Amino acid sequence: MLDPDLHLARALLIEGNPLLRSITTSQLRDAGVGQVVPCPRVRDARLLLEREKYDIVVCNREFEGSDISGQDLLDELRREQLLPYSTVFLMVTSSATYAQVVEAAESALDGFLVRPYTSAALTERLLEARNRKRVLSEVMKPLEAGDLETAFARALRRFQEQLPYASYCGRLAAELLLRMGRPEDAAKVFQRMLELQPATWARLGLARAELSSGRVTTARKIIDDILAQDPGCADAQDLLGRTLVERSDFAGALQAYRAACEQTPGCLLRTQHAGALAFFLGHHREAMTLLMRARGMGVQSRLFDALSLFLLALLQFDAKDTDALRETLQLITGFPRRYVESRRLARLEEAARVLLACRAESATAAQERFQRLGAASEEDDFDIEGAQVVLCLWVRMPGESHRDADTGRLAESIGLRFCTNKAMAEFFIAAAQGHSVVTTAIRQCQTRINAIAEEAMETCLAGRVTEGLDKLLQQGRSTRNARLLELAGVLTDKHASAMDEATRERLKAESETLARQYAPGVTQIAGIQRSSRSPGGLMLRR
Repeated sequence: MLDPDLHLARALLIEGNPLLRSITTSQLRDAGVGQVVPCPRVRDARLLLEREKYDIVVCNREFEGSDISGQDLLDELRREQLLPYSTVFLMVTSSATYAQVVEAAESALDGFLVRPYTSAALTERLLEARNRKRVLSEVMKPLEAGDLETAFARALRRFQEQLPYASYCGRLAAELLLRMGRPEDAAKVFQRMLELQPATWARLGLARAELSSGRVTTARKIIDDILAQDPGCADAQDLLGRTLVERSDFAGALQAYRAACEQTPGCLLRTQHAGALAFFLGHHREAMTLLMRARGMGVQSRLFDALSLFLLALLQFDAKDTDALRETLQLITGFPRRYVESRRLARLEEAARVLLACRAESATAAQERFQRLGAASEEDDFDIEGAQVVLCLWVRMPGESHRDADTGRLAESIGLRFCTNKAMAEFFIAAAQGHSVVTTAIRQCQTRINAIAEEAMETCLAGRVTEGLDKLLQQGRSTRNARLLELAGVLTDKHASAMDEATRERLKAESETLARQYAPGVTQIAGIQRSSRSPGGLMLRR
């Protein structure tokens, strides 16, 4: 098998043993690789892969003295779409159990080598993987260009015709259907793949499709069945945690995230998720341990979220550790310097400065900074996380002067805008540590939003469709509540036949415009839910 471009390739070799690193470097060069960059540590390799492009990565699975494995690195890079599709990733191990081989296969690894292996075996795996990239380029090029429909059609055709790499293409087709908002069709593809190959990733895919279709009970049964057979399946625990958060079972969600974190201790994202949830549930000692571990794993990584530093700052404030608080503030300040246009990072920095002003007994300065943050809640780009940050600060402000009617109105504004479901309402209450003013305001807002939605549906069912939708849009515009705006779009489509074309188009255009303006792109609860995170899913590399 020839590869005329191999001499132009750039390879990253991640190997902790100096002798093996030297041997593998020579093997890669003998295979014809143009440039080989050796790296002894996984943490350093993650930063290199975030910042630079490599055509080939050869990574050892085990690293002595480290709780981060090569598999952890691969999973996280693909989970966050930090590896281009064209990059070949080969894993090397000193021994391989059946479970490890299955894990590698399910992560769509490009090649798996068990030591001792020959230079010829390495060359063969490398060339075969690069050939697979070329064969599937017709599918991946439109995907990288953002043309999901074309990529889906080509992947589905290869799967149906059982062309080379059909299983991978079937999995890719199902993932694209989920991304395109077609969970019913995705479930059919996953079900067909389960008939051909009863793999865990296919069962998790079916569970995610059921969740997206609103069939939570069915999805939960699939997840429970997976965990009954394999309690160590971190992706199933991850998906269970997300499901329980949506159902407001935060204690159960934390238990699931703990399990996922323990099973993959080198996963930076899961460590942060477990730490954030532990913080909001009041398990502050556990939260401190997890968030400090995350900070030690790689604060410079693009996978590290500045919210973790802010939660650390809150814990240090509560512990009256001013020196540690100052150190954390310096780290938070570094983020806006790297991303100067991020209003989110500027907000977190300002919130940390409020804490430091409070600890320094500068009540006036703290109050002024807090009021500026509170005023930002009226801006269009203020989001769920910003609301949680404001509430976390509110309960820590000195004295009682800020707990007046103005603060009640702030809680009401946040509640009307962001209480889209029970989970969000309960999380805001947790962020404010159950303070009575916030608890009352948030629960009243949730009741009011539910009443507005029910009234709109009843009015439409009574035949007064235009009246019901106009009132719903008016309330949606006033509160900027994503649930009301999305409901307006759904009801417009459902009752389209009851309106003339001009009215239908007017209402549809207005609901879509308001939804784009105010509806959040991603629902985040303490950083747990991310747009690119799909537990057990095939990570679509870019």
